[in-house]
Amino acid sequence: MADQIAEQGQEAAAGPKKLRSRHITMIALGGIIGASLFVGSGNVVRSVGPAAVVSYLLGGLLVFLAMRMLGEMAAARPAIGSFMEYARVGLGEGAGYLVGWLYWYYWIGVIAFEAVVGGSVLNGWFPAVPPWAFSVLLLLLFTTTNLVSARSFGEVEYWLASIKVAAIVVFLAVGALFAFGLWPKASFSIPNLWQHGGFAPHGWWPVLSGVAIVIFSYFGTEIAVMAAAESEDPAKGVRQAVVTVIWRILLFFVGGVLLIVTIVPWNQLPNPKQEGPFAHAFSLFGLPGAGLVMNAVVLTAACSVLNSGLYSAGRMFSALGERGLAPRLVARKNKSGVPAVAVIASTVGGYLAVIVNFVAPDSGIFDFIMNSAGLVALFVYSFIAVTQMRMRQKMTPEERAGLKLKMWLHPWLGLLTIAGVIAIVVVMLLTDDSARTQVWTSIVSLAVIAAFWPLVRRSLNRKRAAAGAGQDG
Repeated sequence: MADQIAEQGQEAAAGPKKLRSRHITMIALGGIIGASLFVGSGNVVRSVGPAAVVSYLLGGLLVFLAMRMLGEMAAARPAIGSFMEYARVGLGEGAGYLVGWLYWYYWIGVIAFEAVVGGSVLNGWFPAVPPWAFSVLLLLLFTTTNLVSARSFGEVEYWLASIKVAAIVVFLAVGALFAFGLWPKASFSIPNLWQHGGFAPHGWWPVLSGVAIVIFSYFGTEIAVMAAAESEDPAKGVRQAVVTVIWRILLFFVGGVLLIVTIVPWNQLPNPKQEGPFAHAFSLFGLPGAGLVMNAVVLTAACSVLNSGLYSAGRMFSALGERGLAPRLVARKNKSGVPAVAVIASTVGGYLAVIVNFVAPDSGIFDFIMNSAGLVALFVYSFIAVTQMRMRQKMTPEERAGLKLKMWLHPWLGLLTIAGVIAIVVVMLLTDDSARTQVWTSIVSLAVIAAFWPLVRRSLNRKRAAAGAGQDG
């Protein structure tokens, strides 16, 4: 185990580092602030009530525990393949293959979704241009950004994340003044938390089912850990990303939703398809151009996730290729060290999904892609927990003592994470048809990927046998 960690540390240190500390900081700060917060949080509040704050807290706790376990492994062994590499080392090549391909498949769907969202926003500003054209333009733009260099990705993400962080900081500051009646034409609105049917107007079961929705809003936190492997100081970048995740969740997500249900009675929020909760709250502040500003922020969030998705998908696909778990071609890098083939290959699914969505929007293909990747976040968190427990078990006492970032109460919090994942899946199966569809289509995608593993394993064995024969010769 010590040799493996030392070997990986040398690999991480080799070659030019492209991302600077400020890039990692802002990716860590703004990486999980997407359209799911600015728009999707309205669905959670409308179905749960003010107790949606508890849903976000419980979901955030699960993510925080998973990130802490991932941080322990990444601080000791920085790897661009991140949890795929750790699953491969800790649980075997089959586990690495499965989690790597699932993660890549997830981001293919997200890339397509964010391109569609961005195209729709731009089409609202420039209706003469069809939305699919804007979607393709965004895909081309951010593919180019990712192909230039890792630093190019980091610089673009730095500014996109800065805009998102600035927008939510303004919202938190103004929203707090508004809620306490300290803003012009505002009145003390804290009682909105309990005056309209109570804090949990539909009971506590919807609060638990709400966790199943909000957990996907947090997915993407791990990008900062992946990016840290290409930074000037990987170990420092990992610790920075992991340590700050809890206050990011509390401030941006829990704080933002708390202000929403305080400022506006939960049962008076408009349908998010017509107006997002943050945009609605901004309109109450009386700030000039609030609607235009929020549309710009949503567009920025979509572009940011699209940019990060191309980075994550490209790195994961390349890592799979390097380990022989995907075609070796996708591991090829350009002069800047970017896995160009993997990045371009990751956009193909995005283009196809965008085309299908606009050519045959009622075919159900686009919906299947999005639903079948719905549980990937939970699969990944489970793999992270099991892998961390297994890798800790393999360590010597000296290696455990030398860990720079440790998971607390090992292995009990890891077991709690796995139990939380199982509970969310059970809740989804018992909730409604939409949630059940996500569970079953995700299981189908998992089964399809798993079905190809015997072929991949035979191919790996043949190549190793041929390599061994060549060495003997």
